[in-house]
Amino acid sequence: MNEVLAVSGLRRSFEQGGQRIDVLRGIDLVVAPGEIVALLGPSGSGKSTLLQAVGLLEGGFEGSIRIAGEEAAKADNDGRTRIRRDSMGFVYQFHHLLPDFSAVENVILPQMIHGAEKPAAQARAEALLSTLGLAHRLTHRPSQLSGGEQQRVAVARALANRPALVLADEPTGNLDEATADIVFAEFLKLVRGEGSAALVATHNERIAAKMDRVLRLHEGHLH
Repeated sequence: MNEVLAVSGLRRSFEQGGQRIDVLRGIDLVVAPGEIVALLGPSGSGKSTLLQAVGLLEGGFEGSIRIAGEEAAKADNDGRTRIRRDSMGFVYQFHHLLPDFSAVENVILPQMIHGAEKPAAQARAEALLSTLGLAHRLTHRPSQLSGGEQQRVAVARALANRPALVLADEPTGNLDEATADIVFAEFLKLVRGEGSAALVATHNERIAAKMDRVLRLHEGHLH
């Protein structure tokens, strides 16, 4: 496979106050296998809109989106769900963990939904969480974890099904600077170790500089 993600001519517009607002104005983007790409831009520049399009989370877009070699932009709801399940992992600014389940259960569940048997899913979850320094926190619920620990669990969950592509939207945006640096370093190490590609939206120049390549979103165009 030459690319994990190939976006061509992607456009997205909104109507607001009777006016048309063009947020994405013909985006072309390629992410190679194993490549970690920063999507840099200030708040309101359209980073989240672009990630929602690539993640097949919202309709209303024009253009082509190929994920792991499959044209995804025109897939029906079932097709989009399958592509997200089989080929993608997501990390958001807020962890979105299931509050009534432990750390390890939060990482087991997406694997079982994907079809894994529980013993294999548990072994995989424990290995990922241990790699992220959470071997002693496996049975703790999200409310018993610090912000950094919660986000580590979210990272493990995103990688649980060995996705070809990880999408991360300000993955350390809710953390203090010191914790953000630690968690992001662990994120990079784990993604690279798993061999996944990643597209990471951020407004932080310092974090962006740690990735393989930086793309800047400005006035609906990538530079």
